[in-house]
Amino acid sequence: MVSGGALKEFTIMKDFSDEQLSKLAALATEEKYTAGTQMYQKGDIARSLFLVQKGKIVLFMESYLGPHKPPMQVTVDMITKGESMGWSAVVEPYLYTLGALCIDDSEMIALDAARLRQLMEEDSIIGFKIMRAVAKVISSRLTHTRIILVGERGMSVLTEY
Repeated sequence: MVSGGALKEFTIMKDFSDEQLSKLAALATEEKYTAGTQMYQKGDIARSLFLVQKGKIVLFMESYLGPHKPPMQVTVDMITKGESMGWSAVVEPYLYTLGALCIDDSEMIALDAARLRQLMEEDSIIGFKIMRAVAKVISSRLTHTRIILVGERGMSVLTEY
């Protein structure tokens, strides 16, 4: 059983009251993954919003650099203790947009996606706070992706010569 106090430790949950955290904790379970486990891949149904308690998880995408080159796995972000991942759980079409691979033994709190969306519909204040926090996460990932894309395109041009 996850407590509201446990959720308070996460950046994404910093603006929530104790009562709101209790409602969210009712949707949560604790999960453990061993190093090397792929939690999900791009296109999988987003079943949970994850809050990392321990470990490191790499979020990655496949990048195609041309018709005669194999796809390259590109790390978009590394998620560690106190951070969240799986924002696709609350954003349509509710499919993960990146793959997630545990590089360390990891422990996390998983908020059930369907139940979380239902709570967000029923309690608009919680819904607003979740979406505001998720927007910050998306913005950060977009910035990381832009940096990677600029570097990757530069490497692509250099290898053509």
